[in-house]
Amino acid sequence: MPLVSMKDMLIQAKENSYAVGQFNLNNLEFTQAILQAAEEEKSPVILGVSEGAARYMSGFKTVVKMVEGLMEDLNITVPVAIHLDHGSSYDKCKEAIDAGFTSVMIDASHGPFEENIETTSKVVEYAHSKGVSVEAELGTVGGQEDDVVADGVIYADPKECQEMVERTGIDTLAPALGSVHGPYKGEPNLGFKEMEEIGAATGVPLVLHGGTGIPTKDIQKAISYGTAKINVNTENQIASAKKVREVLAADSEVYDPRKYMGPAREAIKATVIGKMREFGSSNQA
Repeated sequence: MPLVSMKDMLIQAKENSYAVGQFNLNNLEFTQAILQAAEEEKSPVILGVSEGAARYMSGFKTVVKMVEGLMEDLNITVPVAIHLDHGSSYDKCKEAIDAGFTSVMIDASHGPFEENIETTSKVVEYAHSKGVSVEAELGTVGGQEDDVVADGVIYADPKECQEMVERTGIDTLAPALGSVHGPYKGEPNLGFKEMEEIGAATGVPLVLHGGTGIPTKDIQKAISYGTAKINVNTENQIASAKKVREVLAADSEVYDPRKYMGPAREAIKATVIGKMREFGSSNQA
């Protein structure tokens, strides 16, 4: 099955009250694990690729070719989107689209509102001409993800969210409402009142960044207010690292990477399956 944009999968998720997980790729094993989990669970899936991870894996084209090769070899039949996570500029989004990405996020949330609108509109125009979906962000999600560092959480303004959707034509919106990238320090405190207001005002599927560590009841509440995409990376990274440490601690003679990366892949896969069931996307493909 060819790679698809995430537009239809998110509209379907919103209409049927579940969310599609975006799981970030860090290397071959992460990609295998996420695709295998999606096929086993019969779940649509979004493969997130940050600019830093793309650089680590040699570039956007390498990532696309790896994903396409794996989908063919693993006989993947469920809908798969490959999505640029936190695209830093129009040029980076265009580069990803030209390499074969089927979805991009333009994160111009750090600049003034009018600049965000201008940059996002430009990305939407190019992306939509290629059948590629676009996500944008308003407010500030806390924590750090790759090159993206935010000191504090700034809540998205519902009126600005509505204006952004109307003026840019984006397919999905990530309003910052208290979630953070990386592990939480204490309990997550999400702005559900604002989320409900933004969901109703914009009508587009919403995105929740920093999905690691958010309690199931909050996930379900977010989905009920129009959240149709939930991003997870840290949880998979922690599961992978924990398994590698266990294998190497149990046998200091191990040197073949397949002997510790294989078990790490299984740990990631189990984590992704758990998330797909929690988000309600299992058996939706």
